[in-house]
Amino acid sequence: MSSTGFTVSHAAGAHFERGLRSFFEYRDLGISQATAGQVEAHVIRAAAGREFSGQPHLHRTSFQMVYVLKGWIEFEYEGQGIVRLEAGSCVYQPPGIRHRETGHSDDIEMLEIVMPADFKTEEVEAVEVTTSA
Repeated sequence: MSSTGFTVSHAAGAHFERGLRSFFEYRDLGISQATAGQVEAHVIRAAAGREFSGQPHLHRTSFQMVYVLKGWIEFEYEGQGIVRLEAGSCVYQPPGIRHRETGHSDDIEMLEIVMPADFKTEEVEAVEVTTSA
């Protein structure tokens, strides 16, 4: 039996820092280091006093999941339209799906799990939303 890669992260004394989006703060859960970059997991929360900006973008991932712990957040997804996620909601974002955030509560807190840990983000012109006739 091996304990290589074992990690524990506790909420007490947790450190949040600015990351991909300036209006959010990120708490690294240590999963990237434990998995040698195969998976990243972090808790994301709203950064107090920061102005929100929802630019259309996509992520070069093989897996991305968001689970809302507290508050609410809305995204516009390519081919899906506006999706509101509230505490207890979970969304799987397929690789390369165009999306943008349209708003969030001041108390938003989410768990995000992404593969690989060093995924790339690309800004795009727009989110293409198709509607059925």
